[in-house]
Amino acid sequence: MAVISFEAPSVSRPAPVSRAVSRTAVLAAGAAGFALAFVAAYLLFVRTEAGRGVENGVVRSAQSAGTTVDWAAPLRETDLVVVLGGVAVLIVAISVARRRLALGVPALVLLAAPLVVAQLLKLYVLERPRTGDRLGVAAHNSFPSGHVSAAMAVLVALAIVLPRRYRRTVLVTGGFGVAWVSAAAVALGWHRLSDTVGGCLLVAAVTCAGAAVVSARRPDGDRVPLLPVLTGFLAPTAVVLAGYAVLATATSGAAQFVAALVLAALSAMAVVLLLTGPLRRVAFDPTESRVRRLRR
Repeated sequence: MAVISFEAPSVSRPAPVSRAVSRTAVLAAGAAGFALAFVAAYLLFVRTEAGRGVENGVVRSAQSAGTTVDWAAPLRETDLVVVLGGVAVLIVAISVARRRLALGVPALVLLAAPLVVAQLLKLYVLERPRTGDRLGVAAHNSFPSGHVSAAMAVLVALAIVLPRRYRRTVLVTGGFGVAWVSAAAVALGWHRLSDTVGGCLLVAAVTCAGAAVVSARRPDGDRVPLLPVLTGFLAPTAVVLAGYAVLATATSGAAQFVAALVLAALSAMAVVLLLTGPLRRVAFDPTESRVRRLRR
């Protein structure tokens, strides 16, 4: 006798759908987040009486520190124009050596564009209200810092022109250099904490905006969860708020000075790390993008 078995028909279940967005959206959110944090830093530290007061105290402490900040002396002896010119030549040399001339273009653009924007904002757009301070603290606007903007832009440009597999290592390692420049600028009395944070945020915003344009024109097909989008948009402002809260709680001039040095270094490193995530996989080289599409 034949045995007839009845089996329930298999029902194919739809594959779980993960909510994700394109890498371009992550970069655009990062650009907006860094720009929002830049505005928040300006409003909190520069446009409020409390912010100006605590930062002027840091500047007075730095001006009276004298030789106690010898570790920052190399920054005083550095010719920024020479350094930027040398880096531009180095970028061209690397792109020629790698036979990636097209890769040198975005690197040079992202080296120059943030510095131009920083100077335009500092000289013609942003203002520092006078606080009536008569103790020798400069009243002219120094937000954002040109030195820190330059250090950050140099790091970004080199990370772009070097092979992409080294980008994260270059950014994280170079972040310590940006942190030193930020702390040294505060220690020498050249800049306030907000100036250094603003310089880092401005370069990060311009970089993310430029990378978003590149990503939109040369899509890599990657999909990213929504969490990095929210992190990129909210985390930069959280860094600014945390720095303001910590500096405002320092009571004595010495405590404010030390807090500003530490916060300048930590904030710079935090901005670099927040930029590393969305930037590390962007294909700035058009040749690389074409090869990836052919392999698919």
